[in-house]
Amino acid sequence: MSSSPAKPAAPAGQKTYAVNNTTLGFEPDSLVLYLYDHVPKFVAPLRIEKFALGQSNPTFFLVDGREQKYVLRKKPAGALLSPTAHAVEREFKVLDALGKAGKVPVPRVFTLCTDTNVIGTPFYIMDFVKGRIFPNALLPELPKEQRKDYWKAAIKTLAALHKTDLKAAGLDKFGPPRGYYARQLKTLMKVSAAQAQVKNAKGEAVGPMPGVAALKEWFEKNMPADETTLVHGDFKFDNLIFHPTKPEVIGILDWELATLGHPLSDLANLLMCYFSTDMAVGSFTGVKGREREQGMLTLRECLDLYAAEVGRPPLKDLQFPAAFVYFKFSTITQGIKARLFRGQASSKEAATMAGLFEPCAKTALQITMGNSSKL
Repeated sequence: MSSSPAKPAAPAGQKTYAVNNTTLGFEPDSLVLYLYDHVPKFVAPLRIEKFALGQSNPTFFLVDGREQKYVLRKKPAGALLSPTAHAVEREFKVLDALGKAGKVPVPRVFTLCTDTNVIGTPFYIMDFVKGRIFPNALLPELPKEQRKDYWKAAIKTLAALHKTDLKAAGLDKFGPPRGYYARQLKTLMKVSAAQAQVKNAKGEAVGPMPGVAALKEWFEKNMPADETTLVHGDFKFDNLIFHPTKPEVIGILDWELATLGHPLSDLANLLMCYFSTDMAVGSFTGVKGREREQGMLTLRECLDLYAAEVGRPPLKDLQFPAAFVYFKFSTITQGIKARLFRGQASSKEAATMAGLFEPCAKTALQITMGNSSKL
């Protein structure tokens, strides 16, 4: 931590207080000292509250003495199953780069701290963006006649992300330029195998993903040709902040999985509700066959809009990306279950999300065996 005289020291005896302090897992006073040194115009006292959402990296709402609002994202405490997971350093890098480029809506970031002496794990601080977040892609909070406009905004924002000039943004080396799906398959298989071995206090193991061998074989035989753009890795409605009153995306959150990769992986991620009928949890809620009655764009309309926005030929088949996104989320929700078993889960919704581990795998298998992703 810097001791530059240009920054004020925390006032002697100044109280730092926290909402839900017992859930923080770190000492607030040390964070206050760091913020005085690294965030412009920060003033104590600091109010801290843990967000209920956020399955991977614990996320906190901060309010300083001027009522200036910030967000803190940190790695979970304790030993992690994957050295590449919970990469707040990568989140900070991509947010910083996109913020400076100015063409993709992201929160402004202030500082990245890799000194584990401050709050125990690396973390970064960004602006709090006031707006609306919709946890369910069916948008039940909105009148049916408005839902298409919000879907159009989400798809256009994704297209803007995929059109990012990587070299101009300084992100041309943010990941390997080729072999995205092959790398993802290898990594997710390794992570899933490790997660399957995790046991709870009763000695019960998380267990393997249903049909994992059949999925691996199908993916290897049907690997698509390489395409490379910046990809978010988890682009969906509950990671988008919309304007308080308009169908306009003003911020994209949760960049932990961002890298260089295949753009259709992000598109399938956003459209995953179109390939499922039996799940009914948040962004996993299925709408297949009910798009029109929900006031949503059809799958064909979504694909045509995306293709027009990025300037590519019309898309005819999303079978591989759709199956793979459910395989990925099976691995992610298996990881949530593993963290529950180890006592590391960061959200009150962790048990619900962990329950999607097997349904996601089964949906992936259904897509590989049928034509549910074809138009």
